[in-house]
Amino acid sequence: MPKSSNTSRLIVIEGLDGSGKATQAGLLAESLTAAGTPVRRISFPDYAHKSSIPVQMYLNGEIGSLEEVNVYAASTFYSIDRYISYQTDWSRDCKEGRLILADRYTTSNACHQMVKLPQKEWDGYLDWLADLEYTRMGLPEPGLVIYLDMDPNTSRRLLEKRYGGDESRKDLHEANLFYLLSCRGAALYAAEHWGWKVIRCCDGSDPYPPEQIHQAVLAEAEAWLSCQHPAESDGF
Repeated sequence: MPKSSNTSRLIVIEGLDGSGKATQAGLLAESLTAAGTPVRRISFPDYAHKSSIPVQMYLNGEIGSLEEVNVYAASTFYSIDRYISYQTDWSRDCKEGRLILADRYTTSNACHQMVKLPQKEWDGYLDWLADLEYTRMGLPEPGLVIYLDMDPNTSRRLLEKRYGGDESRKDLHEANLFYLLSCRGAALYAAEHWGWKVIRCCDGSDPYPPEQIHQAVLAEAEAWLSCQHPAESDGF
């Protein structure tokens, strides 16, 4: 992740649909809180807030098909949701140095939107995205991003269980297996480009037990926290 003056005590759990992000964010929050580090959890898109209406319209196919809505337009729908959430909800916690734990963030645009572009344009898109959200919008930049690397075919089987085989419940992204396969390549590219920590979450077919994945996630979080300047950890 390109470092800016806006880097914060923000940990992001990232991954494709069905990779277990919410489960791992919950387990990490519990472990850190039990160890004496209070955590403020956030999640995107923020479906409980009207700020996510453009995102919902996009995912429901109301604005156009996956191919019709260009990468920059779709990206801004998510950026606006994050900006409004930050301004109206968690900016004070962030500025006061509280540890923020996000289930998805700006990083999700890199995984799910960049793939719409030719690979030769990926670096330019990542630069544009970081400049838009961290510089021009002033959103806090993550200090640590943990990417849960789940094979898309495994993710798809997990999504089938989640929705009970009802294809109509899948959004514009979830319904397209080829798109999900392509997103994994984009995610791993972004992970290398921005320095994310990648944790393998399946053996190529079956997912690893959640507790096994959690131990790897917790180790990364604890290592990052231990490297923070002592002044930033006062009271935590």
